[in-house]
Amino acid sequence: MIKHYYIADDLDELEQIEQELQSAGIKESHIHVLSESAADVENHHLHMVNSLQQQDVVHSAEVGAIVGVIGALSVLVLAYLFGWASTAAGWLPLIFLSIVTLGFCTWEGGLIGIQKPNVNFAPFQKLLHEGKHILLVDGNQKEEPTIDRVISGHPDLKLAGISESSWGTKLK
Repeated sequence: MIKHYYIADDLDELEQIEQELQSAGIKESHIHVLSESAADVENHHLHMVNSLQQQDVVHSAEVGAIVGVIGALSVLVLAYLFGWASTAAGWLPLIFLSIVTLGFCTWEGGLIGIQKPNVNFAPFQKLLHEGKHILLVDGNQKEEPTIDRVISGHPDLKLAGISESSWGTKLK
């Protein structure tokens, strides 16, 4: 999936673009608007990026999980090196501690992510604060010409970036 990011000033134009994209065969679920004016987006019958996707919960939880795996492995390695498992309790409490460490770090990463904008949308924060809107259109290779044709009919729309995966945005 290729995600296109376009900058727009006018929600009326975005409403028209969304209708044109749908008429051209782009699925409704592949067209979203990122804006600080949620009520205005709703009034124009546009599909807002949901609040969970606007936050960095998933990415931050993944980072937390990586830290948790490192922490859990550290607990187990230290237990082995210092002979902590040779006590009467054995490995069970240490394994439990490593699982709790992994879970806590993942949970904490998600909590941190709630407070931050999605890493893919971070480059657009200044534009959003200025009252601009970001149109996101997902498409595959076959839909590329259709998206380009519809967007080319709207010269006020500016391409802000393209992402070929969910891991980043290549800004132009």
